[in-house]
Amino acid sequence: MKKILMTEKAPLAIGPYSQGTGAGELLFLSGQLPINPETGEFASEDIEGQTRQSLNNIKAILESEGCTMDDVLKTTVFLSDINNFGKMNEVYAGFFSEGNYPARSAFQVAALPKNALVEIEVVAVKSK
Repeated sequence: MKKILMTEKAPLAIGPYSQGTGAGELLFLSGQLPINPETGEFASEDIEGQTRQSLNNIKAILESEGCTMDDVLKTTVFLSDINNFGKMNEVYAGFFSEGNYPARSAFQVAALPKNALVEIEVVAVKSK
């Protein structure tokens, strides 16, 4: 049965979608923009700060389900400029335990909502 995921510790959806959904042990999180849930604004104008905020939003949604970043199976990283890949990757690496990195795709897109520099979505599994 499908479950809708929602926490006030991450930005509310800005359209007809949810922060994420769950089915059985799997969690599917919608792409997270670098929006600070307390202000509704981007946390930063640089790629490092935006990556950090997007991942903090993901972490908050996962924690609301009793999960951690180590439960992430797969990420998809959307970048407005592939030249930001290296800086994004430096921040990204710090959110996962060494040797427990999820599968990942990362690519440049024509544009992101609100002109963000990054958006990240994940698939995770609930640990037992």
